Amino acid sequence: MTSTQIIAIVIFLVTMAAIMTEKLHRTVAAVAGALLLILTGVLSVESGFSYVDLNTLGVLIGMMLFVAVVKNSGIFEYIAIKAAKIAKGRPWPLMVLFALITAVLSAFLDNVTTVLLIGPMTLAITSMLRINPIPFFMTQIMASNIGGTATLIGDPPNIMIGSAAGLSFTDFITNTGVAVLFVLAATIVCFYFIYGRKLHVEPEAMDSILQLDENKAIKDRSLLIKSVVMILLVVFGFVFHSQLHLESCTIALTAAAVMLLIGRQDVEEIVAGVEWTTILFFTGLFIVVGGLQETGVIQILANGLMDLTEGHMTLTILLILWVSAIISSFLDNIPFVATLIPLILTMQSSGVDVTPLWWAVSLGACLGGNGTLIGASANVVLSGISNRHGFPITFASYFKVGFPLMLVSVAISTVFLLLRFT
Repeated sequence: MTSTQIIAIVIFLVTMAAIMTEKLHRTVAAVAGALLLILTGVLSVESGFSYVDLNTLGVLIGMMLFVAVVKNSGIFEYIAIKAAKIAKGRPWPLMVLFALITAVLSAFLDNVTTVLLIGPMTLAITSMLRINPIPFFMTQIMASNIGGTATLIGDPPNIMIGSAAGLSFTDFITNTGVAVLFVLAATIVCFYFIYGRKLHVEPEAMDSILQLDENKAIKDRSLLIKSVVMILLVVFGFVFHSQLHLESCTIALTAAAVMLLIGRQDVEEIVAGVEWTTILFFTGLFIVVGGLQETGVIQILANGLMDLTEGHMTLTILLILWVSAIISSFLDNIPFVATLIPLILTMQSSGVDVTPLWWAVSLGACLGGNGTLIGASANVVLSGISNRHGFPITFASYFKVGFPLMLVSVAISTVFLLLRFT
């Protein structure tokens, strides 16, 4: 192992340790790690920033701006009250309803977009019911990553895999989509025992919710109409972005620009609503992971996985599934999936039927994001919203719930893949 590889690994491990132990703010830790890679010569400024996923950051910034304008219409309060009235103010049915909404939206929208839309709704309704929103946020984080696993467009690794393997939207629905139904059902059952039995709302709080008129929550009817139209256009854009030959960030930033133009809101207030600490965190984290990719550490790891199985297909499926899940809990899954794709294509060119391996990578990389607080973009964004409103979700508190449930979801995926392909 070369000195640069050792330096990259040490900086990565120290950065992750700082984030996990919360000795430093996660944004400070990520940015410091990125700067150390540049100062030690592992990366140049140019090569470091080349690993920053501008598409992800563009989606984040665009949708944060978009949501900051849209929320001033009162639409989130409207939806929150409507959902609460359907659940009759009962916290457990409401939690399930919000989780299902999150999962379905995440299957067709970017996960970050979904949690940016659902987060304000959750804060509004839990404030009315006078209960802690953290259990709701935890279920929504899990649901967003589970729902995103179901479709071709639900999560970036799926888009990459579909493109490389020539898999269609229907292929994902009939494979990962089927697995996700069982995973989501099991997760909701687990959440009942973790949170559901402990949720309690005073009868008068439920009664007060039922007495509310959701129509009165609308602050600006003109902005509401514009928002609904734009939301529909954004959904259409994300679903058909490949046919439109547009990147997701282009759609998000265009939507933000249009809303800023037609929304007639205070621009400074809207820009201040962007989670800039989250943007800086992702920028630093991309560079830190880029150090591992630049020095070939991720390539070595991926090659080692292939060597271990010696061509045994069932073992290869299980190894890729579980290792993808564990690594994706702590690392950004995009560079790891990008490394695995050419290796699987090489096996395919040798005459191996690699179809089950694509689904193993998808299920492992996407569901693995539920393992830790930094495992997926949606986790970081929604926890950031929660923290900013005075309800901190720490790495440790998330890990206690998220990692075991991630293991359950991957175990279910294991059974699915073995029944489906062996």
